[in-house]
Amino acid sequence: MLLPVEWLREFIEIREGVEEIADMLTMIGLEVEGGETSGGDAVFEVNITPNRPDCLSVIGIAREIRAATGRRLRFPDYRVEDEFVGDARVVISSELCGRYTGRIIKGVRVGESPEWMKRRLELSGIRPINNIVDVTNYVLLELGHPLHAFDLDKLGGRTIRVETAGRPLEFRTLDGAKRTVPAEGLLIWDAERPIAVAGIMGGLDSEVSEETVNIFLESAYFKPESIRRTSKALGLKTESSYRFERGTDIEGLSVALDRAAHLIKRLCADASVSEKIDVYPSRPQRPEIRLRYSRVNSILGAEIPAEEVLKILRLLGFSVSSTDGGGAYIGVPSFRVDIQDETDLIEEVGRHYGYERIPERLPVAPVGPAQPETSGRKEYRTVTDDIKKTMRASGFHEAVNFSFMNPSVLDTLNISREDDRRRTVYLLNPLRKEAPSLRTFLIPSLIENLVHNLNQGVRDIKIFEVARVFIDSGGKQPHEEPHVGGIYLYQHGQRLWEDRVEVFYILKGIIEKILISNMVSHGRFTPSKEPFLHPGKSADIHIGDRRIGYAGTISPDVKNALGLGQIKPEIGVFELDLQGLTAAARRSPAYRALPRFPYIQRDISLLVDREIASEEILALIRSFPSGLIEDSWIFDLYEGKGIPEGKRSLGFTIRYRAADRTLTDEEVDRLHQEMVDYVIEKTGGQLRSR
Repeated sequence: MLLPVEWLREFIEIREGVEEIADMLTMIGLEVEGGETSGGDAVFEVNITPNRPDCLSVIGIAREIRAATGRRLRFPDYRVEDEFVGDARVVISSELCGRYTGRIIKGVRVGESPEWMKRRLELSGIRPINNIVDVTNYVLLELGHPLHAFDLDKLGGRTIRVETAGRPLEFRTLDGAKRTVPAEGLLIWDAERPIAVAGIMGGLDSEVSEETVNIFLESAYFKPESIRRTSKALGLKTESSYRFERGTDIEGLSVALDRAAHLIKRLCADASVSEKIDVYPSRPQRPEIRLRYSRVNSILGAEIPAEEVLKILRLLGFSVSSTDGGGAYIGVPSFRVDIQDETDLIEEVGRHYGYERIPERLPVAPVGPAQPETSGRKEYRTVTDDIKKTMRASGFHEAVNFSFMNPSVLDTLNISREDDRRRTVYLLNPLRKEAPSLRTFLIPSLIENLVHNLNQGVRDIKIFEVARVFIDSGGKQPHEEPHVGGIYLYQHGQRLWEDRVEVFYILKGIIEKILISNMVSHGRFTPSKEPFLHPGKSADIHIGDRRIGYAGTISPDVKNALGLGQIKPEIGVFELDLQGLTAAARRSPAYRALPRFPYIQRDISLLVDREIASEEILALIRSFPSGLIEDSWIFDLYEGKGIPEGKRSLGFTIRYRAADRTLTDEEVDRLHQEMVDYVIEKTGGQLRSR
């Protein structure tokens, strides 16, 4: 925002030099990015953060200087005498308009503005047009509230109605362009037709021209989300929409209207001003926030006296309704739409107390042996940090996506109606029409990342994301779960020498690395029934009895449905629930004494149905009631010649060891046979003959 310093002096006494004022504003959070001099007038370029629309005005900056210096704020004259009763009728037909005020001004003479007004507008980056339009822009810059002037004689039926378009509607704006206003876009209508896009730009048919004699001056409050959505749909940004979509002062708009009427009367001495028309359907309750002095000092790390805390807040325009020894109830002014809770108030105190006054303290951490009862488990942040390290070490790039999705992707991915991922939470005001709900899992976002990279000509794609997903809980707030997901595509032929490995086994290896890095030793893989994964190249991941995720390649039919059928290589995906992983993750490994006695190994080769996974048999071996089985693993899988149809051969190695003695061959043979019989009974398999 461009701010002429000379204009600022009208609102507050400035004793400091231009550079000192720039430094002061920067230190309280209003960064002055640059300053220039035009014809002897200094102009600041102030960077206003999106949460501070109250500072998008001269009065807003002056308030901040008052809080920093304690000097008196001078408010401009906005007194206006009501000379007649206006005959215009205002009707609000949409909840998107919280308040609408206006005045009829008769007998205006449209012409050039005085030099002082034109000069200030030009220094602020606004082109002067005529005295009526210039007054509305002048007050917008001065008080921060947008206004609009209509030619009263061009309004049908002397009626103003605020209502949405209801259907896509073509409308010609002041700049002469024809634009299609969306159905939910808010419009200002007369008795017959739309005359302005609310909060954004007026219409060409009702503009003030040199022939205008009577005007209707508007000052209103429109809900920020409505203006933001319509502005984006139209591709139209204006000084008005910039302020409305950040939030304006619903109480201060009346003062802005009076100030503009005062200035018009000053420029057009023969004009007469009607009494104010004010339609205010529901006055919002002014919030009060409990502020605890102990909380102020705890968060800021300084001992600030209660008197100074309250003085800062009063200078910023807050009210103090009651106090006690421990705190106070603070009334939030209507122009501070960014203040929601106690932490926001503490930030205000910190800004104006001065962060440079807060004493430096080195962080203190207790040093000593870890406590056994608390040191065994990892914290969530440590788990995610370790996962990110593992993924980066595996060649993956991290993505940060919006948490939105198009629910139609659930049909594309064959998600059943009973699946929890169908319990989507819809947004009242989505950023994109094509993504109106919160995502219930990460795969849709990762698929979008894949498509984007393919369109950019990237052939080797390894992307992961750590983020929350949202499931409708039926209550006020959705259920949130932290997940990690990944997508993998490698198109062979990029290098002369390549080691071709199945995509599923690459993903399985990455997940095993994640489990190992978090010291989870009891993870297992079972066949997955995820509807979008290849049934023979996918697995669910379990820790104990808890399913924490899945991994596999996208099935050919889903691949085609996604429009990726032309991609020959397999596309691998995985997703893990981090709550389940964190619950099992260990901070440090479990140690055990080195074995004193030798082990004995035996192999077993089984013929089983193809549907039986090797992991199921390993689970049976581990569950066999014997303390002498130390370890087991698969060493062979064979299908083909000599193997009956529908069967396959699986080879396993079992390691036996006793902690207190050396086992004999006879003892191991007997135990091994019992274990083999147990596995055969459970699986219906048979020993493979040599």
